[in-house]
Amino acid sequence: MGSLHQQLENRSEEKAVTKALSIVIVTWNCKKFTDECLASLHAYRNNPRAEIIVVDNDSADGTPELVRDSYPEVTLVQTNQNLGFAKGNNVGLRMCTGEYVFLINPDVHVLDGCLERMMEYMSANPKIGLLGPRMLGGDGKPYRSYMSAPTLWRLFCHALGLDSVFPKSKFFGGYLMPWFEGDRIAEVDILNGWFWLTRREALRDVGLLDETLFMYGDDLDWCTRFRGAGWKLVFYPEVASIHYGGGSSSNAPVRFYVEMQRANLQYWQKNFGRASQAMFMAIVLIHQSIRLLANTLIYAGAKSKRPQAAGKMKMSFACLRWALGFGYDKGVRK
Repeated sequence: MGSLHQQLENRSEEKAVTKALSIVIVTWNCKKFTDECLASLHAYRNNPRAEIIVVDNDSADGTPELVRDSYPEVTLVQTNQNLGFAKGNNVGLRMCTGEYVFLINPDVHVLDGCLERMMEYMSANPKIGLLGPRMLGGDGKPYRSYMSAPTLWRLFCHALGLDSVFPKSKFFGGYLMPWFEGDRIAEVDILNGWFWLTRREALRDVGLLDETLFMYGDDLDWCTRFRGAGWKLVFYPEVASIHYGGGSSSNAPVRFYVEMQRANLQYWQKNFGRASQAMFMAIVLIHQSIRLLANTLIYAGAKSKRPQAAGKMKMSFACLRWALGFGYDKGVRK
């Protein structure tokens, strides 16, 4: 990862200026969301202190044409292939020159004042390497955007639903932190990768995202590396933005669900030994079996919930096929 030092410094020298902030957005077939996201960044599109870089992963729905025609002040990079989330963000990271760098999903509506206040807070706290705001859903309600570092015990409790049965218990609910209401500034292990702010100094220390992780798992890996390099990760609920969710994954929900499990396994393979990896896969099997059974019962007993239950059944079935070595279901690549 040491080459990132040279890449970032060389880019700054080429432009003969360092921006105050860079915004990197990776898109794939999410034209409507991208339009709203870029519109919400109106204060930064013509701001000489800022740059916005959109990396399009070969969208076929008119996303690159939208960016080029409606937002000419935005830098558009067309990859001509789907590089995935991590590699696509790395393309933007190699280009950016900002002292502060935002990685924002295209299905995010950035609320006024969010970026400025995040930079102010990070500037006042030089040990913070990664900062994340409060996440609001499309319904305006707050949703979780942080986690504890995964351990076998925490994943096992989550697989059995113990974190739902005992939501106030740190012992049983350690992974998704249901006991934390997200109502205060807090140092956390993992910030989910929908909206990140990092600083150039930390980026030089930690390096780029792991490109072997196609779509998911990058947040677990990057956050682990930030902590390993001595940087703090902080959840900052003093500001918020809207994350609609599913901007790209809704195009192929079964595939992306299995990709998430696969990425988690890659993270486990990267950080733990064979015995731990085997136990991790056993927990995946337990979790998905319980999930499949529960949604089968819901499908059979609640007519109004059948469409949602059927979708979850397909996801769990596909995940079980993958975990047992049969590949992905529904024609999704192995």
